[in-house]
Order: sequence, then structure tokens, then C-alpha cells
Amino acid sequence: MTDTADRFAPGARVRTIHHDPPHHTRLPRYARGKLGTVVEPEGRSPLADIRSQGRDDAPVEQVYAVRFAARELWGAGDHEVVLDLSESYLEDDRP
Repeated sequence: MTDTADRFAPGARVRTIHHDPPHHTRLPRYARGKLGTVVEPEGRSPLADIRSQGRDDAPVEQVYAVRFAARELWGAGDHEVVLDLSESYLEDDRP
């Protein structure tokens, strides 16, 4: 594995990708296409979407703790939710 700089720094605004794959994904449906803030990198791990298919060629990606306002996810609530998400689930949301 090659050491590379993390794509997202703590505090970065990100949007999750909006996709509906025909296979397992660790990106919850309720969090797809939503805005969040990176809390911190959690380390690198093989992409579970590929591993769940019994394949050994899963790319190793950075996993990030990402904080979402409940209102962003469900339209209501005054609390926050933190999800651990692979880098390929995230897009930069800078204006």
C-alpha cells in the first residue's frame, strides 16, 4: 500500500454519492446524496462493496467519519449522526 495524503481534511464539507447499486453497499440509502462534514479519517480498509461479492480485488480506501445533521438525513431532528464512509462514497462540496 502506498502512503498518500487524505483526500478530505477534518472540517471538509462533502456530499455522498447518489447511487443504487445492484449489490451490497455500506452507504445507507438514507444518506445518499446528502451533505455532511468530515470529522476525521478512520484509516484505510478494503471497499466492502467489492469484498461482499467474494472478490479479493477490492481497492483499499480511506474511511472517514462523516457527521450529518438529522434534519439533512430525515428532514427533522436536532441531533447529529456520524457514519464511517469509504472515500469513493464522497464528493467535494465546495462552492
